[in-house]
Amino acid sequence: MDDAEFKKRETSYIKNTDDPEVAAKLEEFTKLSSYVDGAYDTDAGFQGLEQHLAKIEATYANGPKNRIFYFALPPSVFIPVSQNVKRNNYTATGATRLIIEKPFGKDSESSKELLGAISKDWKEDETYRIDHYLGKEMVKNILLFRFANVAINSGWDKNSVSNVQISFKEPFGTEGRGGYFDEFGIIRDILQNHLLQVLTVVAMERPVSFASEDIRDEKVKVLRAISPIAKDDVLLGQYASANGKPGYLDDDTVPKNSNCPTFAATTLYVNNPRWEGVPFILKAGKALNEAKVEVRIQYKDVTSGIFHHIARNEFVFRIQPSEAVYLKVNAKMPGLYTRALPIEMDLTYKRRFADAKIPEAYEALILDAIKGDHSNFVRDDELDHAWKIFTPILHWIEGKDGPAPRPKPYPYGSRGPKDLDKFISDRGYKRSEDGYIWPVTTLASL
Repeated sequence: MDDAEFKKRETSYIKNTDDPEVAAKLEEFTKLSSYVDGAYDTDAGFQGLEQHLAKIEATYANGPKNRIFYFALPPSVFIPVSQNVKRNNYTATGATRLIIEKPFGKDSESSKELLGAISKDWKEDETYRIDHYLGKEMVKNILLFRFANVAINSGWDKNSVSNVQISFKEPFGTEGRGGYFDEFGIIRDILQNHLLQVLTVVAMERPVSFASEDIRDEKVKVLRAISPIAKDDVLLGQYASANGKPGYLDDDTVPKNSNCPTFAATTLYVNNPRWEGVPFILKAGKALNEAKVEVRIQYKDVTSGIFHHIARNEFVFRIQPSEAVYLKVNAKMPGLYTRALPIEMDLTYKRRFADAKIPEAYEALILDAIKGDHSNFVRDDELDHAWKIFTPILHWIEGKDGPAPRPKPYPYGSRGPKDLDKFISDRGYKRSEDGYIWPVTTLASL
């Protein structure tokens, strides 16, 4: 790949390039970027990189010369690359930082091996394990909604909340990338990192401050309070051909008779005074009926008496697409009769903040790394406790702990396995029986 091809690739996904201001910024950016090639596992390539960096830094004014290395790499080369960067490219005149993309291992053992190898050369405050969901605007907003509003936070516990669902839905399958997906599966790809990180933000106690370590301390406390997931609290699915779309096993890159789940629902319990007994249901799937990521907090029933069969309150954070917060409440239907009607109090960002630019998650997180702010990155002990929660069921799914379970088939474009409704209702969720329909999101709104 030459320099021209590199610049073509690096700008191919930039949005709004027809905007003159964006086009000017993009031209300015490409002038600053350059490309150096080399092998992952030899010193020679990194020494060539060091020479290239030295030329660039020679044009800088006096002062610290900071470096950030972003590891968007196959996990198998994390260790040799981190060693080579430390040996050949560590700067003595400023800060050197690593941003490491997931997956951070495949289970507790491999994660500890990776953490141990990298920590031999890199201090924790130089390491930034990125989970882009922590950079999403609505995930960040959960903390503000909770801790800056007495009316909301006062009912944020087991006394008021019946259950919490954190859902990830994609309307497309593996699309020829099943070989990679089959190695990791939906749990490693989505639940163990993205959705679990969202859970910690929903469930954490108020931090002493917004300093990065204070926030991460509270998240770790949540993870330590969660027991490993029980087999009975897992529902697995695999999409099958339907509606003219191929099934997972029809993908030529997927091994025949693969047992890899493309859908998973798991139930976690946070065993602390605030959340004891409240099920947190994490759901994620491919080839479903819509594109959506949301947190849905369903409250308990109103005390029976003057109301019968009234809809439960629900607090919904729609993380993507079209960021929004809904509070489902009951109000009087207009007219002469006293009849309760479920309605939503709606904060849709596109309407309320029409002129605001919401930064992309990676944009926000890379800026945090430049500033040296770890608040929205995953700490080493946080990662360790996250793997302890999921490793037992991952080994069970892979047949390392008795016979492997067979995922239940579900049609491409459906809501998931037919047992899903029973799975969530058995854990306390009550679907509204009054004809109320929440807004459905589609790819057209992305």
